[in-house]
Formats: sequence, C-alpha cells, structure tokens
Amino acid sequence: QVELRASGGESVQQGGTLRLSCAASGVTEILKSMAWFRQVPGQEREGVASIEVDTRRGRTVYADSVKGRFTISLDNTKNTVYLQLNSLQPADTAIYYCGAGLFYRDWRLWGGDFDCWGPGTQVTVSS
Repeated sequence: QVELRASGGESVQQGGTLRLSCAASGVTEILKSMAWFRQVPGQEREGVASIEVDTRRGRTVYADSVKGRFTISLDNTKNTVYLQLNSLQPADTAIYYCGAGLFYRDWRLWGGDFDCWGPGTQVTVSS
C-alpha cells in the first residue's frame, strides 16, 4: 500500500511562483510513475505533468498548457515528487492532486494510469 501526501498550495498573485511537494510512503519501491493532476470544481481532472520513477531516465510529460512554466522533479532519496509552478495565471487555480502508478507511459497524461492518489492541495491565483 502506498500513501501520498501533497502540500505547498497557497494563494498567490498572477505571475507568482509556488512549489508543490508530494511525499510517498509505504511500499514505494513498486512505483514506476508519479504525476500531478488538477481539478476545478465541476470540471474533469486534468493531467499536468508526470515523471518516470527511474534514476537512469526520469522521462517527463507535460500538458501543453503548462509547458515552459511548470517543472516536475523527483527526489528518490525522499520518495518525494515536486512541481515547480512559475508564471502562474488565474487559469491555474485548482486543487492539485498527486498520483502514483505501477507503470510509466510517456505518451499521455491520463488519470486511469495511476493507481493511488493523495488528498489535494489548493492553488489559487488572483489577477
């Protein structure tokens, strides 16, 4: 069993930055992927970025809407995935969730590929 705990969400001004963290605990050695998704109430959960849990490769996938602004990274020693959010816009306002999966797929960001989820952290960007 794997548990995920996300943190770092805050209210910021447009153009600001944030760093989200998601710590994994439990049987983490089985994980092959970690990711960030986000959801606005009343809308579908949207993939933001994913990263392969492999120190040799660490492939990443980003949603077009965040490319060049957000960066996903992984600290294997801490079993923690980070999401650096730069140049934040009001459209980035959402609850951000981290997920973890048993496989890595480098061609899509789809929630069904991830087997466990943590509670979300709220990011609010004001104009």
